[in-house]
Amino acid sequence: MRGRPDGRILTVMQKTLIVLGLAILLAGLAWPWLRHLPIGRLPGDITIELGGARLYLPIATSILISIVLTILLRLFR
Repeated sequence: MRGRPDGRILTVMQKTLIVLGLAILLAGLAWPWLRHLPIGRLPGDITIELGGARLYLPIATSILISIVLTILLRLFR
């Protein structure tokens, strides 16, 4: 049948959404401790202040998070 997704695809999607939801929940619960980590204030992060406006470009933080997530996803694959 066309237009109907396969049952396996729905199962994988459901599991993925549950895992993402749990990860967001855990990050929210751990936020009081996570905000004290130096992530977001790394040497490669750029902050530009012009008048009353502030532009924040977390380049080094984005690269670090990308590397950590890549390692974790490859371990759990």
